[in-house]
Amino acid sequence: MPYTDKQICIPPELPELLKQFTKAAIRTQPPDLLQWASDYFSAVARGDIPPVRERSERVPLSNWAELTPELLKVLHQRVSGRLIIHVDELAHMWKVLNLPTDLFESVMNVGRFTEEIEWLKFLALACSSLGVTIAKTLKIICEVLSSDYDSGPPRIPFSTFQFLYTYIAEVDGEISASHVSRMLNYIEQEV
Repeated sequence: MPYTDKQICIPPELPELLKQFTKAAIRTQPPDLLQWASDYFSAVARGDIPPVRERSERVPLSNWAELTPELLKVLHQRVSGRLIIHVDELAHMWKVLNLPTDLFESVMNVGRFTEEIEWLKFLALACSSLGVTIAKTLKIICEVLSSDYDSGPPRIPFSTFQFLYTYIAEVDGEISASHVSRMLNYIEQEV
C-alpha cells in the first residue's frame, strides 16, 4: 500500500469507546467474542444496555454457562422494566448470556409461553429452577427483583410478591388455594 501524506483523523470518542469495549470483554469473557462484539455494539448504537457482566456478580468463569441469581438479575436489568417481552428477544438475551438452551425451552414449556411472554412469570419459573422449595424460589425472586443494595434483606412490593407466590403455587399444583390465601394474609399482616 503506498504511503500517503494525508493525516488520518481519529474520532475523539474512539479511544474511550474502545477502552469501554475492552473492559467489558475482559469482564464478560464471552465464549464467542465476535458474536458478543456484534451484540455489544448493536446495543450501544440503539442506546440499550450492552451485554456486559457487572462487576458485582463475582461469578466464577467456570459457572458462566450455569443459571445463577446474579445472571437472572442481569437478564432482569436487560428487560428494562417491561411487563411483556417477545420470545425472540428473550431467547437472544438468554443466548448472549450463554445460558443453557434446554433450560430456556423447559421454562417456556412449563409456563406455556408463546410469542409474548409475561416477564415476571418467566422470571419466577427460571428462579424456581434454582430453588428446591417454593420458599427458596421466592427468596431468589426477591433477590433478583430487589433494588435495595444495603445490608438488609431484599424487598419487593407486596403486590408483586403476592402475584408471584400465587403464580408459582398454581404452576406447582400441590399447594391449595386456601393455603396460599392463609400464607399471604399472614405475610401481609407481618409486613
